[in-house]
Amino acid sequence: MSKGQGFGFGLGKMKELTEAFKKAQQVQEGAKQLQEDLEKMEIEGQAGGGMVKVVLSGNQEPRRVEISTDVLGEGAEVVSDLVTAAMKDAYNKSTATMREKMEELTGGLNLPGL
Repeated sequence: MSKGQGFGFGLGKMKELTEAFKKAQQVQEGAKQLQEDLEKMEIEGQAGGGMVKVVLSGNQEPRRVEISTDVLGEGAEVVSDLVTAAMKDAYNKSTATMREKMEELTGGLNLPGL
């Protein structure tokens, strides 16, 4: 190691490293807030023209299922299929919402691995 070179990186690299740590801390703080926001969210999936609704949190925790009395006479198999379809719809919307929120949080930060 020659004199004045330190450990192989100069002040410019130290500034970059400091900025990277700041950005990582911002993402971590934002992720905590996002987690809280997702827990409060309600995302609705529907099937049968809204005759069956499934509501999940933004974290995909089941909240409730609403089944119209109009569909109950269709039989258990039809109701089961509609509930499954509404669950898939809610899940897909929830996943898309989570992905979108994470992209907003990390967008433009150029952090490796994110």
